[in-house]
Amino acid sequence: MTASSTRRTTAARTRLAAVGSLAVAGALLLTACGDQTEGGGSSSESSSASDKAPLFSKLPADIQKAGVIKVGTNAEYAPMESVEGGKIVGVDPDIAAALGKQLGVDFQFTSGGFDTLITAVNTGRYDVAMSSITDNKQRQEGLDDSGKKLGTGVDFVDYFTAGTAIYVQKGNPKGIKTIDDLCGQTVAVQRGTTYEEALKAQSKTCTEGGKKALKIESFENDTEAQTRVKSGGAVAGVNDYPVAVDMARKAGNGNTFEVLDKQYEAAPFGIVVNKKNTQLRDALKEAVDAIIKDGSYQKVLEKWGAESGAIKASAINGGK
Repeated sequence: MTASSTRRTTAARTRLAAVGSLAVAGALLLTACGDQTEGGGSSSESSSASDKAPLFSKLPADIQKAGVIKVGTNAEYAPMESVEGGKIVGVDPDIAAALGKQLGVDFQFTSGGFDTLITAVNTGRYDVAMSSITDNKQRQEGLDDSGKKLGTGVDFVDYFTAGTAIYVQKGNPKGIKTIDDLCGQTVAVQRGTTYEEALKAQSKTCTEGGKKALKIESFENDTEAQTRVKSGGAVAGVNDYPVAVDMARKAGNGNTFEVLDKQYEAAPFGIVVNKKNTQLRDALKEAVDAIIKDGSYQKVLEKWGAESGAIKASAINGGK
């Protein structure tokens, strides 16, 4: 989610870097996520010869022994991650599959609530989280919106970049052209994303400029936010650019939504890793660089029409 806060500092699943920022790392208590969807077992092909995988020896001993990296995601952000036929598919699972070939382990995805993912990594429920999560300083350091320290934060292994997008009803009946046009309007967003925080910042900009504040309606999942825009209850929604474009293309055969041309505040998406697990973090970075070099990374992005988010090299905590 894009800018800070796809999934999805939207999400991102970018989950609008321009418009927002994901839930603060460690700020939320781990809660029940409801029914969860297993990604059809493993998202990467099983390696019968882990010792032949070039980066297997780089992994922590417990993951080598298990042969699995447990991944938390929120599978509601096509083309980044979504459920098809009971299986989690998309850019993130396919990138994970490519990483798995380098590391000699399976990446097993489980879908849950987006705003619980970071905390779930820090409590050990998942080894990593991969869900269009924008890498930013707030999450890295475990800070709330005011800069107060709430937790240890997390590390990010960056693998993609995206910006925040604004989507509206097809035909744009309210004539929304820029983020400033949202002043005084009702806007729908998924709770706990970076774009939710971005909308709060924009609302403050509106009032400081003598305009009316935004009315921000936050929903448990992005589907509910989309429904609100579709019904006309909100004039616009925000999401990661690739997610918004894919949604506008598919919803109602392309007749339900349209996306404003401009992306806001592009930022990196990162694989979330517990700060104590530096060995896993470093192995993942090396694996991301390896799949960029061997071309498998580019093939994944081309498969899903997400080439605009390609990076040239991974980074650890590259978000601002």
